[in-house]
Amino acid sequence: MAVFAGARARPLLGALLLSALLLTVTAADSQNNPADQLVALINSNRTASKSASVSDNQGLGCIALQYIKAYEGHCDQVDDKKPMESSFTDTFAPTCGVQAATLSRITGRLVACQSKYATPAEALGILVNGAKKGLQTLHGKNHTEVGAAVSGTDGGGPYFWCVLFSDGKPAASFEVVDGEVPKAAIHPGCFSGSNDDCMGPANGGGAVSTNAGASRLVAALLLAVACAFTL
Repeated sequence: MAVFAGARARPLLGALLLSALLLTVTAADSQNNPADQLVALINSNRTASKSASVSDNQGLGCIALQYIKAYEGHCDQVDDKKPMESSFTDTFAPTCGVQAATLSRITGRLVACQSKYATPAEALGILVNGAKKGLQTLHGKNHTEVGAAVSGTDGGGPYFWCVLFSDGKPAASFEVVDGEVPKAAIHPGCFSGSNDDCMGPANGGGAVSTNAGASRLVAALLLAVACAFTL
C-alpha cells in the first residue's frame, strides 16, 4: 500500500514542482526583456506623478515594433515623419496577428532613435525629452494600455525605441489570434508583454528576441518530471 500511495503522489508532486518552475521562468523572462523593463519604468513614473498605471499589451507591443520597422533604419526621419494611420489596420495588425476588430485608438506615441544603444532608463529620458510634449504624453490621463519596442538595424545601430499608448479596454483590445504573435513579426527586435527573453545589445543580443524562455520551459519540464519520479 505504501508503494501504491507513493506512486499516486508522484503526479501531484510533479504538478506542484512544474507550477513553481513555470512561475520562475515567466518572471525571469520579463526581467530580461528591455521593452518590458521600459514599461515598468513608465508605470513607476506614472504612479509617482499620481497617474494610473497602464496595462502591458503584447499585441500593442508588437505593433510598436512594426512601427519602428516602418522607418526602415532611417534615424533622421523619426522627428519629422511617422507611418500613415492606415498602416495600423493594413500592415501592423495583420503582421502581428492582431484581430482588426479589437484595435483601439492610439492616444499617445513616443519614438526615438540613437546611434548607440541606450538602457531602458536612458531610453525613457531620451523618449520624453526628445518629444515636444513628452511628459504630457507619458502622464496622459486617457491611457489605459501601453506597448513598447526596441530594435537595432542589421544587428547594430541605429537603435529605435517606440512606446504606443491606447485607451483600449485591457484584455479585450489588440487581441492576438491564438494568443501568440507570429514569429515573422518578431525578428529583429524586442517588444513588451510577450513574456519572452530578449537581450539588448549591452548583453550581446543585438536587440533581437532569443526566445530563450522556450528553452528554459523545456528544462523546467524535464526537471519537474525527473524530481517527481526519483522521490
